Amino acid sequence: MKPTQRLKVCICGGGGLGHVIAGVLASKGYTVNLLTSKPASWRHTIRVTDDFQKEYKGKLAVISDNPADVIPQSQFILFCLPGFLIQETLEKIKDHINIGTVVGSVVSSTGFLIMAQKILDKHIGLFGFQRVPFIARVAQYGKSAQLLGYKKELKVAFSNVHAEPKIVSVLQEMFDLPIIKLNHILEATLTNSNPLLHPARLYSLFRDYQPGKIYEEEYSFYEEWTDHSSATLIACDEEFQQVLREFPTKIEKIPSLLTYYESYDAQSLTAKIRSISAFKGIKVSMYPQLGGYVPNFNNRYFQEDFPYGIIIVKSIAKHLHVATPQIDEIIEWGQRMMGKEYLVNGRLVGKDIKQSGAISSSELDTVIKQENITID
Repeated sequence: MKPTQRLKVCICGGGGLGHVIAGVLASKGYTVNLLTSKPASWRHTIRVTDDFQKEYKGKLAVISDNPADVIPQSQFILFCLPGFLIQETLEKIKDHINIGTVVGSVVSSTGFLIMAQKILDKHIGLFGFQRVPFIARVAQYGKSAQLLGYKKELKVAFSNVHAEPKIVSVLQEMFDLPIIKLNHILEATLTNSNPLLHPARLYSLFRDYQPGKIYEEEYSFYEEWTDHSSATLIACDEEFQQVLREFPTKIEKIPSLLTYYESYDAQSLTAKIRSISAFKGIKVSMYPQLGGYVPNFNNRYFQEDFPYGIIIVKSIAKHLHVATPQIDEIIEWGQRMMGKEYLVNGRLVGKDIKQSGAISSSELDTVIKQENITID
């Protein structure tokens, strides 16, 4: 397909993934528009460099914070946003989307697909990735980014999409990866990646934190991964897998973390995570203090992966009557650190639960009936 024939794409969001995907697609000749809260900070030329020093360079078409400038003329809309911005952005763009446009997200564990079904016109096709296509970091905001790791394949869920083979073909061309179609949107929503991995690691690092405690160093998130972090993560994943066993989905589409990371126990998982080259150089977000560092409880691992990650897993587990003691312990700790309240005496009734992606029983029932899940 010649570049002039390719779809017009709008990227929503200016984080690491927004930078990288905008640069990669623009370099391939796609017309790429950008919806961002910081349009003045962007240049129209963007460069992306990967670990092998391959450079993707492309020009962005329209960069704006006004949906009317970029949404109507785009045939493909891709969210690269944290969970707490998804509902707000869906509301902003919904009246500007043309019928026939397809809307998707690079992250579905935030509840994107369920939110989009509620907010957008029922005739709008939706898709969501189970895991992100790249590991991405901003180099210079609005100018350049680093692509730190490629995936072997992308697993994608669809809703209201009547021409799935065509969309699969488009996604394969965009990302140069095989696309595996998931059977149900909950297979993309329920994931044991970031929603478990990030909270488990943070809990393992800072479970004994008290105000006034100073840490001597700014920790590496992955390169200094510990067996305690692995054991905590494995315990969370065992509870997650029990949720899957109680839920009528195809379990083989969501492998255990030990299987995914080709490990067999906490020690081997630690060695594996420490060895992943794409994870190297990533620091835990901490503030410098006199004599050392303190945790940053406002960073995205807390603000996204708790309310729009592990809370979603907990909400589904609760509806399926699956006990999650390790997940509960992490949520209770995390909400104390953030000054939030989601979980109270084992129930998701805290004062901040509405500012989360928690899925209610009625919403879950609606999704199940709508998508007609059956057990093979």
